[in-house]
Amino acid sequence: MKTQLCNFCLKSGILCAKCQAKVKSGEISDTDLEIARLLLSLEKKYPPLQKVYFHKAVKAEGILALIVGRGDVARLLGYGGKIIRAIGEKTGKRIRIIEQDVDNRKFLEDLFAPLPVTTINTIWLPDGTTETRVILRRRGRGPSSINVKAMKQIAKEVRNMVLRVEFSR
Repeated sequence: MKTQLCNFCLKSGILCAKCQAKVKSGEISDTDLEIARLLLSLEKKYPPLQKVYFHKAVKAEGILALIVGRGDVARLLGYGGKIIRAIGEKTGKRIRIIEQDVDNRKFLEDLFAPLPVTTINTIWLPDGTTETRVILRRRGRGPSSINVKAMKQIAKEVRNMVLRVEFSR
């Protein structure tokens, strides 16, 4: 697995000066460290993890979003979902996989999967700020399995995007 931290630091548990500086500056959080170590430990059992670039982890209301490099979503979702299940069991959270450096539509589709995104609009507010309005197609008549509040929090932290989420009929 590739990450901003040295593999030696992750394996040993003792951070070098360079990695320690990244943690102190806030570039890397404790959650990032914890998840990077977890992914490194799963690497032997699941070889596709060796090619995954792990950028960041974001926690929000029982959901853990893993921000990975372009094209790495398929590697993490492979093995019949066993990798994601293993991460979920170790952390006790539901897992979302989001690609780094993709356009807003792809980011929102990854965030709200499996619900299809029908429309994305930008709303310009009088104070000069913007909100992104996302309309999702609800499946069935029951309540959605998506925690909208957590998704808004993740979008704010990862992309600094304020979301307004609606459901179409």
